[in-house]
Amino acid sequence: MTETLVMYMRLALYSAMAVYTLAFILFTVDLARRSAGAPVAATVGSKAVAASGTTALLEKTDAPASVGRSTPRYLRAAMALTVIAWVLHVTAAILRGLAAGRVPWANMFEFTLTATAIIVGVFLAVQFWQDLRFLGAFISGFVLIALGVATVNFYVDVVPLPPALQSAWLVIHVFVATLGTGFFALGAGLSIVQLLKERRAVGKLTKAKFLDTLPEPEKLENMAYRLIVVGFVLWTFTLIAGAIWASRAWGRYWGWDTKEVWTFIIWTIFAGYIHARATRGWRGSRSAWLAIIGFSAVLFNFTIVNLFFKGLHAYSGL
Repeated sequence: MTETLVMYMRLALYSAMAVYTLAFILFTVDLARRSAGAPVAATVGSKAVAASGTTALLEKTDAPASVGRSTPRYLRAAMALTVIAWVLHVTAAILRGLAAGRVPWANMFEFTLTATAIIVGVFLAVQFWQDLRFLGAFISGFVLIALGVATVNFYVDVVPLPPALQSAWLVIHVFVATLGTGFFALGAGLSIVQLLKERRAVGKLTKAKFLDTLPEPEKLENMAYRLIVVGFVLWTFTLIAGAIWASRAWGRYWGWDTKEVWTFIIWTIFAGYIHARATRGWRGSRSAWLAIIGFSAVLFNFTIVNLFFKGLHAYSGL
């Protein structure tokens, strides 16, 4: 029975990766279409104003995700494929959990499988609040690379949980941390686009005309800030839940384990981001870079710390 579930899990996972690849291609085609269709800005006095075609494209970009006819067919198809890939992705995670008889995030492969599914889920859910489909290439590409690396380098057969992980806190702590990571990923994606928009505004990236069809840097920054605040709240809970779990498992709340230290470093970076933006007036590129550094620290914590640093969390690198 376990072997059958693992076989179907692999089938669902490989199918999801194939569909993500198609979605990534269509998201990229949509960006290329935007570049081809974006008009050149005309200069009036000291200000650059876009022709009427740009206004129409901006209206389409900022429209709710539910708008159908005004949405380019490539973008509609890319979003539909992303939903299909996500369903297959979640199915693979569920089948892995059924095969193991537990939640599927006890090692690097399982955590990547589940974390990327949650990141895509956050991306899809956020569309009901704000149209962020222009981040589709970033999200689908990132998830596709992560799944490819995990499948090739980190795949392990189903094994029993180590004693320290045999706790309900595994479900709570890891799930909330992964959910927070999803919001940090979107915030970082928006911050990258913000920096690109700012560079184009000063006369650089002249060939990246698709940037003219995306929201203005200030709006991108505000959206990133809101998403990161949500992620920060979830990460704060992760830090607290991890301390409680450590007390139950190892008899102490804090032990300066490498993973614990980096979790706190990430919390400090995003706390600094929120504080600096709210009270010190850190806006524009400084705010964007801090958001990107914070998400880079999350990736460093998951990859480098898990693989190359020894500690009580070494089992996460299995």
